Amino acid sequence: MSYWIDTHAHIYSDEFNDDRARAIRKAEEHNVKRIYMPNVDHASIDAILEAELRYPDFCIPMMGLHPCSVKKDFERELYIVEDWLAKRKFCAVGEIGTDLYWDKSFWEQQKEAFTIQVNWAKKYKLPIIIHCRESIDQTIELVEGLQDGNLTGIFHCFTGSVEQAKKIIKLNFYLGIGGVATFKNGGLDKVLPEIALDHLVMETDSPYLAPVPFRGKRNEPSYIPAIAQKISEYKKVSTDEIAEKTTNNALKLFDQKH
Repeated sequence: MSYWIDTHAHIYSDEFNDDRARAIRKAEEHNVKRIYMPNVDHASIDAILEAELRYPDFCIPMMGLHPCSVKKDFERELYIVEDWLAKRKFCAVGEIGTDLYWDKSFWEQQKEAFTIQVNWAKKYKLPIIIHCRESIDQTIELVEGLQDGNLTGIFHCFTGSVEQAKKIIKLNFYLGIGGVATFKNGGLDKVLPEIALDHLVMETDSPYLAPVPFRGKRNEPSYIPAIAQKISEYKKVSTDEIAEKTTNNALKLFDQKH
């Protein structure tokens, strides 16, 4: 039987401090066999590595600087990321990217930090996990300029159009599909029927963006099947087929054995 992979969850975050073991156990009960954890900045590293230590081969860490953490001192943050990438193995460089939702004042620094981290991904032959809230077109353009045939990864929390999806796929990237797929006005009901499962991976972005019918509550990896059920309705395929395809995509991307 196929199983699920959550390619993007902050299971290490403070929101899970009281019941992380329960959330992990519940994920396993819902046939989620692996969780990939994106880093945010220097303050999240210890928690990520602690989760990896407690749940080896289940909670898999990435290393990167989140665009919302790109401030005046971003060079110092990047130095920490670079140091960690050099001294141990990570599954990806992430989450990195751009964000024009909260604060537009560090846009130039965000682009610089993104470019630097993409080059590290190329150096270490790692995929990148891209955050691009309110900045998807600009980020696609950045990736187009940096793509040299050695770059792949996920556009995390994809909420764009069919045209944007096709541009991302052409760049050799996957679309990360999460709770927004279940939202009434999320827009993915128009997009997902047009996109083959070969280009999708599953994610929750826990503890954020819980799917219907859990919207407004804390998100967690055990909700992956609820997201898949909605995708199944859009694409008129079984959830087993979604599990098989998206899990194989994730394993291929992160170069993991079954």
